[in-house]
Amino acid sequence: QVRLVESGGGLVQPGGSLTLSCTASGDTFIDFILSWYRQAPGKERELVARIAPRFGISSYADSVRGRFTISRDNNKSTGSLQMNSLEPEDTAVYYCDARRLGGTRDYWGPGTEVTVTS
Repeated sequence: QVRLVESGGGLVQPGGSLTLSCTASGDTFIDFILSWYRQAPGKERELVARIAPRFGISSYADSVRGRFTISRDNNKSTGSLQMNSLEPEDTAVYYCDARRLGGTRDYWGPGTEVTVTS
């Protein structure tokens, strides 16, 4: 299994930027697909971005494409989510998720809160 811890959340003004980090420990990080989800108050958890174990192959939700960038460093067992041009609608708790290639179990971090407000 893998354990995940997010960091980097906080309060930011509209138009600002934040970088979230996800630190993994446990099983071999490169065996896992890494994803970022978010859950806004009163809403369901939604997928924000996902990155494959190798070659930087990534995908994004339409709402963040062009503003957010997902990346990972397999040598350091870390992932990140660079968020630019933040909007109030991006306010949510952001979760790092890992799923082993070919597996069905999701491993979650405890989340980090992002608040976008003037």
